Amino acid sequence: MQVTETSSEGLKREFQVLIPADTINGEVDARLTQLAPTINMPGFRPGKVPVALLKKRYGPSVMGEVLEKTVNETSQKTLEERDLRAATQPQIEITKFEEGGDLEFSMVVDIMPEITPIDFSSLEIERLSAEPGDADLDEAIGKLASQHKSSEPIKGKRKSKSGDIVVINFKGMVDGEAFDGGSAEGHQLELGSGTFIPGFEDQLVGVNAGDKVDVKVTFPEDYGQASLAGKDAIFETEVTEIRETTDPKIDDEFAKLFGMDDLDTLKEAIKGQLSQEYVGAARNKLKRTLLDTLEKKHSFEVPDGMVQAEYDAICQAVNPQQHDHDHDHDHDHDHDHDHDHAHKHAADEALSDEDKAEYRGIAERRVRLGLLLQEVGRLNNISIGDEEVARAIYQEATKYPGQEQQVVQFYQQNAQAQANIRAPLLEDKIVDFIVEMAKVTEKTVTAEELFKDDDEEAAEEKPAKKAAAKKPAAKKKAPAKKPAAKSKKTDDAAEG
Repeated sequence: MQVTETSSEGLKREFQVLIPADTINGEVDARLTQLAPTINMPGFRPGKVPVALLKKRYGPSVMGEVLEKTVNETSQKTLEERDLRAATQPQIEITKFEEGGDLEFSMVVDIMPEITPIDFSSLEIERLSAEPGDADLDEAIGKLASQHKSSEPIKGKRKSKSGDIVVINFKGMVDGEAFDGGSAEGHQLELGSGTFIPGFEDQLVGVNAGDKVDVKVTFPEDYGQASLAGKDAIFETEVTEIRETTDPKIDDEFAKLFGMDDLDTLKEAIKGQLSQEYVGAARNKLKRTLLDTLEKKHSFEVPDGMVQAEYDAICQAVNPQQHDHDHDHDHDHDHDHDHDHAHKHAADEALSDEDKAEYRGIAERRVRLGLLLQEVGRLNNISIGDEEVARAIYQEATKYPGQEQQVVQFYQQNAQAQANIRAPLLEDKIVDFIVEMAKVTEKTVTAEELFKDDDEEAAEEKPAKKAAAKKPAAKKKAPAKKPAAKSKKTDDAAEG
């Protein structure tokens, strides 16, 4: 094996590797000899087929296997001999090979930077804590009550107003024709809830029970049903009843709605939940403070390839529609390498220069902190065992009652999903290791102070918040297929 380092710039290394033909042929012969006892050919006993005949019949397929194995092994050996650790998967390109000849390939790889963690016992960090007070408990119960409002017919006769519930029968028409799913009877619509097409609810404010109203609306251009998108529609609507919402009385009967014996038991349960939320928030705050401190105290070069990959992921999360468009476009046309590279990063085309700079800074921060924690874990032999992963999977499964087995199977059969469970467990374990060594002072604060975001945290989370505005948060859905929701009496065509 001959290895020539062709480029060394920053953390990027490029090599040209030559494997002599004799080595390749020897590996092919050895592999064929290994396979010989399992191959049956007419006229020969098992294991007695001449290697030359095996090579003629099975040589091409074995050659592919040998080339892949040889490239992988020599790539790893090239790095080990130079005491280099790859930060990214090496990019391999075979530059020359003909059967019977030498194998030549190029390898481009980002290597790990030199990282020297500081003495963690010199760190001074503050751990905040808070306990839910009476006001916090009252607020939580109030929110719970607002989610369980009931309604009753209005007293006397008056026109509808925002906040009322109108009971309606309606039939939608586009170009004078009724369309599937555009009608319902006895539907209860809360005015001002924004659940129907923009403009629909507004036209039912100020009507009386018994009124018939032609509600005129225009379906949004991005409406999910393509045949209706952008179309003008008229909904022939009859208001059969006007109801007003009523707040439930917070007493022992209210508590029984949630399976509690009485109101005091409900309050204790809610207080326990709030306490858990506060503990989680305090831990996140401590972790944020620690990571900010670690970043300020460590300065080392980070691999461009890792930063670019993280930046691309942020841009894709912020602008998934652009990414999907480019992905579809790539399937429709053939591109040269430069064109492919341009489309790879097209997700940031819709971003301002300010956003690009901000997201690249966030990407660099994430990569630097990730590499630092990884190095701390390596140097201190910190790892996550299979039992810890299994416990986390079962804990995740409990969030989806009735689907626990389905969720567990999803993780058991999906290596990437398991990795997504293992990674944050390892990060938290390393953070705990550092915190144990640091000087930690305790401070009691109010809930408002505990949950208050500072500017840096808001900036760090900005891409995630933008992405969440475009699609539902992943936490709310089971990783495996969920049972179909119960059907509604009203079709979604009228809903926004």
